[in-house]
Amino acid sequence: MSERTQPKVHKLPFCFADAVLLGVAWLIFWQSKTPMTAWQTFFCAASVALGATFGVMPFLLEYRAAMKLAEADRLTNAVLQIENLEIIGRQIANATAGWQTAQEHADKAVEAAREIADGITKEARAFSEFLQKANDTEKNHLRLEVDKLRRAENEWLQVLVRLLDHTYALYQAAVGSGQGNLVEQLGHFQNACRDIARRVGLVPFVATPGEPFDSKVHQLADANVVPAAEARVAETIATGYTFQGQVVRTALVTLQNGEAAGQPSPGEFATEPQPPTAEVEPEFIVGPAAEIPQSPAEPAVSEQEWVQKEPPEEEQDEFRT
Repeated sequence: MSERTQPKVHKLPFCFADAVLLGVAWLIFWQSKTPMTAWQTFFCAASVALGATFGVMPFLLEYRAAMKLAEADRLTNAVLQIENLEIIGRQIANATAGWQTAQEHADKAVEAAREIADGITKEARAFSEFLQKANDTEKNHLRLEVDKLRRAENEWLQVLVRLLDHTYALYQAAVGSGQGNLVEQLGHFQNACRDIARRVGLVPFVATPGEPFDSKVHQLADANVVPAAEARVAETIATGYTFQGQVVRTALVTLQNGEAAGQPSPGEFATEPQPPTAEVEPEFIVGPAAEIPQSPAEPAVSEQEWVQKEPPEEEQDEFRT
């Protein structure tokens, strides 16, 4: 916008008119006689006043023009400010619209994030339930496998104990027969079988004659008999066993100065010795090392019956096999 120039009024005509009127007033004053008449005074004063008016008039016109120009400038500035305010208003409106759009997008993003979080929570819960079910299934499977292994361990331990019992019965029969070669051979055979059993943790033990009776490792054939505090072991009828350091079966013994089983005569062992039957064999329990209870005692049986009592037909077949 070009800079405005200050408006100017030509003062020469006004000065000329002022000079003329003042000259008229001087001429009236010079031509009149004293005292002046009223009309002369009036025309003289009117000429002076009119000349003064013409002298001041150009300055008043310049002032009014300047005032109008200033008002126009102020009005122009006001219009420009109004236009600026309109521009700012439009910018504010656009910013408000942008903020509204941003708010809508933010709300959509928050809603999407909430849905994603809910989905993740559901997936995590489902995955946790799946892991729990898988863990329970695996635990049940492992528990079944452990039970199977324990049952298998119990079965082969029973078989091994039964074989060692048969070996011990044969050795006792050989001792009763009085044949030294047979006793030596069966003793080596029994020791070899026991060494094999020790490799899997099964250790047989016998009571030493004359040692004090201990209910933790010894048992009597008759469970109703209560031994005295000073009772001592006379002989071992059936060996006891420990498995991995835990007693699984106590040794079946007889006591001194009591109702001892009769000693078999050498002629009684002419026939082939038979393994002990399930009716006279002491019980043993196989399980976890921390859960092995003491086995109850079996009914009373003599050493001769232990060696020569006829086992059932099924057990004979198993023994021969």
